[in-house]
Amino acid sequence: MVSHHFVGLMANGSPKHHHLEAKRKRLTWILGVSGLCVVFYVLGAWQNTSPAVENRSEVYNKGDCNDGSRSSIRSSVASSTSSGSSVSLNFDAHHQIGLNESGGGENFAPCDKEYFEYTPCQHTPRARKFDRKMLIYRERHCPAKDELLLCLIPPPPKYKNPFKWPQSRDYAWFDNIPHKELSVEKAVQNWVQVEGDRLRFPGGGTMFPRGADAYIDDINDLIPLTGGTIRTAIDTGCGVASWGAYLLKRDIVAMSFAPRDTHEAQVQFALERGVPAMIGIMASQRIPYPARAFDMAHCSRCLIPWSQFGGMYLIEVDRVLRPGGYWILSGPPIHWKKYWRGWERTQEDLKQEQDSIEDVAKGLCWKKVVEKEDLAIWQKPINHIECVKSRKLHPTPHICKADNADAAWYKDMETCITPLPEVNSSDEVAGGAVEKWPQRAFSVPPRITSGSIPGITAEKFREDNELWKDRVSHYKKIISSLAKGRYRNIMDMNAYMGGFAAALIKYPVWVMNVVPASSNQDTLGVIYERGFIGTYQDWCEAFSTYPRTYDLIHASNVFSIYQDRCDITHILLEMDRILRPEGTVIFRDTVEVLVKIQSISDRMRWKSQIMDHESGPFNPEKILVAVKSYWTAELTKQQH
Repeated sequence: MVSHHFVGLMANGSPKHHHLEAKRKRLTWILGVSGLCVVFYVLGAWQNTSPAVENRSEVYNKGDCNDGSRSSIRSSVASSTSSGSSVSLNFDAHHQIGLNESGGGENFAPCDKEYFEYTPCQHTPRARKFDRKMLIYRERHCPAKDELLLCLIPPPPKYKNPFKWPQSRDYAWFDNIPHKELSVEKAVQNWVQVEGDRLRFPGGGTMFPRGADAYIDDINDLIPLTGGTIRTAIDTGCGVASWGAYLLKRDIVAMSFAPRDTHEAQVQFALERGVPAMIGIMASQRIPYPARAFDMAHCSRCLIPWSQFGGMYLIEVDRVLRPGGYWILSGPPIHWKKYWRGWERTQEDLKQEQDSIEDVAKGLCWKKVVEKEDLAIWQKPINHIECVKSRKLHPTPHICKADNADAAWYKDMETCITPLPEVNSSDEVAGGAVEKWPQRAFSVPPRITSGSIPGITAEKFREDNELWKDRVSHYKKIISSLAKGRYRNIMDMNAYMGGFAAALIKYPVWVMNVVPASSNQDTLGVIYERGFIGTYQDWCEAFSTYPRTYDLIHASNVFSIYQDRCDITHILLEMDRILRPEGTVIFRDTVEVLVKIQSISDRMRWKSQIMDHESGPFNPEKILVAVKSYWTAELTKQQH
């Protein structure tokens, strides 16, 4: 009996032959498809191959500029990146989006030479249109949209890279900031001296004829400047910022500010020296820093009328001063019995001014620590328990009702005391005590411990620190000069919790940490509690600084934030304004945004390169490193 199975096999042929034929067909199909894939991949790669970064953007030499005798880009991306990390990624064919940016593809021309020190929001001709009462005309008044410049601010004809820190503290090239006014006007006070082709800063000041170092030693005899208790300071009306310059060796970082006034380029002098500073004034609006930011505030003949307008300016100092912080005053009216003739004021007038200051300080519940010779020092209480009780004795200034004490971007000053966070006992520091420096940099800040910033926890803080530690380690590989003193003044345009600055703590740099004014999470107070400095800023407007004052700018997701708010071309032109020739920018953003940034920066004489994220090619965020080329305004016939 023949089985059905056998009959089936006989009908269909040998089972062995059947399986071999099927396998052969499958193998042929797989090899064919694989071959086609390889061919199309090679064709695609060949079509999309782009030239190396050196060919992406040339050094343009149009209009009123030249590239000097030196190499146009001494520290280009190509030379500052390691061979293992500098593979240029090209996304042009795949990522074209319409961000908010000015049209046209021509290269940006240089602005007229008269703009070489242009500060858009403190432009003197515009300022004259505003009220002189309370010096409102010296506050920020930014150009309207139709006034914005679409050109590159030119460096002076003989511009050179500044001296490296720490030599830069004492010297600057005269051609970079060609002003002799202060060397003549303040000759006796030794603010600045012209010595051949350079400026020398002896560390003098109106109230410290023996030099800033000796003056700081005098302060140290009265309050403890060493030991890490005092880390952040603010210098109102800073002059050329010698006080802040000499505090740095004591591990104290000062935010120095002064208005743009008849003493030309004070803040520019400070930044050229590698000293933190920005243009600013105490007028009608809050200074752009959060509450409880500074451990120490200082005024040395800063000419601020402390007792006027209901004591408003001293009340503003109280807002930004940490609980237990110090206010130091030297100059009029302190020690008026000795100086009244030189100050060309009557004894009665000076005595009345000092009495008024003392009254405001008492109303703020400050304790006068000491007055010795040229110095008077007050201390803010560590909480407001006793201050609330004292309102019967000192009814003014009253304590403000609940308000966002950190709000400081275009917000008017108030004549009421900013309330401190509540405490449970009279010996508790309101808002929480900070650690001593340098532990303070990596300790969880009180604002995070207390849970006052929604969504930010101690764990997120620690993770952010580790993240930036890895990122800065990666930056060192792609920018080999980062740790070698090539950069001094650094700006982080979107600083978050200050992790980038913290990761740079051992380098000879300082960081201006910027928190966008419209951020959902206001983290600038956290940055100050860590012992770093910074400011609020809306990047749809210009920053309060002179041109060519930063060596390195870090922009993490800045353009994703602003792409729907304003023209990104103007943000990039502002970055070009404040960046020094041969300075570097690090962008972190999506590919789409970086491609658009690169297309604009190519028109700005920048050389740039898109690179993979430090975690590898599969991360959608990429890194764009750009270097501003060296060029200067053309020498006029008179200057030749």
